[in-house]
Amino acid sequence: MQLFALGLNHQTAPIMVREKVAFQIDSLGQALRDLLARPPVREAAILSTCNRTEVYCHGAEVEPVKDWLTSYHQLPRASLDPYLYTLPQEAAVQHAFRVASGLDSMVLGEPQILGQMKQAVRSAEAAGSMGLVLSKLFQRTFAVAKEVRSQTDIGAASISMAAAAVRLAESIYPSLGEQNLLLVGAGEMIELTATHFAARRPKSITVANRTLERGAALAARFGATALTLNELPEQLPRFDIIISCTASSLPILGKGLLERVIKARRHEPMFIVDLAVPRDVEPEVAELDDVFLYTVDDLANVVKDNLQVRQGAVAEAEEIIRLQAEQFLRWLGSRAVVPTIRALHEHAEAMRAQELERARRLLAGGANPEEVLEQFSRGLTNKFLHAPTRTLNEAGEAERAELLALFQRMYELPDGE
Repeated sequence: MQLFALGLNHQTAPIMVREKVAFQIDSLGQALRDLLARPPVREAAILSTCNRTEVYCHGAEVEPVKDWLTSYHQLPRASLDPYLYTLPQEAAVQHAFRVASGLDSMVLGEPQILGQMKQAVRSAEAAGSMGLVLSKLFQRTFAVAKEVRSQTDIGAASISMAAAAVRLAESIYPSLGEQNLLLVGAGEMIELTATHFAARRPKSITVANRTLERGAALAARFGATALTLNELPEQLPRFDIIISCTASSLPILGKGLLERVIKARRHEPMFIVDLAVPRDVEPEVAELDDVFLYTVDDLANVVKDNLQVRQGAVAEAEEIIRLQAEQFLRWLGSRAVVPTIRALHEHAEAMRAQELERARRLLAGGANPEEVLEQFSRGLTNKFLHAPTRTLNEAGEAERAELLALFQRMYELPDGE
């Protein structure tokens, strides 16, 4: 029952599949407790972003975890199997390091994934699903990501999803200074998007959020106005650009609503970017003639433009990850011998206690202390050497040669015939 990672991402599954197995932050704790209730899972953490859902486990078998993932989301197993990957111990360690370093992201070198992994660890700690192995893995993961970003240029010239959205908008509108922008949501991605769009000075910026207080706090930073999601239907016609990224499990903008909005706008085009997984905008909206709808998968081609710039940095980062993975795997391998080392210590301690008790009885009976010490040391030496000596004498010719080499190494004996 080794460490492994199980999941799917933007490279193996389209958004229509990824959104079906996405976990919301507020449901991660319950999901992890549910997973741990299925023995023999000992440790688990779930990383769920717009580009991936991954389960990291230790002390579990793969197939029961696959069954749990599909049953938790009420999906038939066959519908997910073509998209899932399972990474055994060595591959799982390197994968975790690559993900945190931004090497496995849709946007190469993007920094947001590191914060998302740290949030996944906090959720696992709160749920009580983190143990020694996963804690050590993620501690090393974060250290590796820091080393990669400080010693390479992996993040240089990185184009974020937010920057890609601006590029697309500028390819449609001659000047963003004449457009009204609506940001739906108030999380980290929307905040980043607001920063990029604000630099282009759109005609107006509005933030719509479920809670007005949080939306207003973000709006105040950019000189924007705020409204609630309940106000959207009547306010939508006045916006030219809509960027949406919420944690809603159901679409916020449907085809019927946007048909009415387009009619109210007299078929003036709208540019919509849906950065959410699950999606905030119904896919059927793309069928409308006057709507330009893009999802996170659609933005992938835009962010690939700068890939060649950072190929040297990728090679440097991969070498750092390889070396760090080897170190972690050596530590993990040493954990396998801990029970044997503990049993060996207990065995030796029992022999020491037995000889010590014998020596104390002799001293209490008036025996010469020097003789007692001599008997004690000889008795202890004989007990320590009895089992290996007997094993060597009883071994066959081929096994004896192996044992001789092993004993020479263990006891640092001089080479001899």
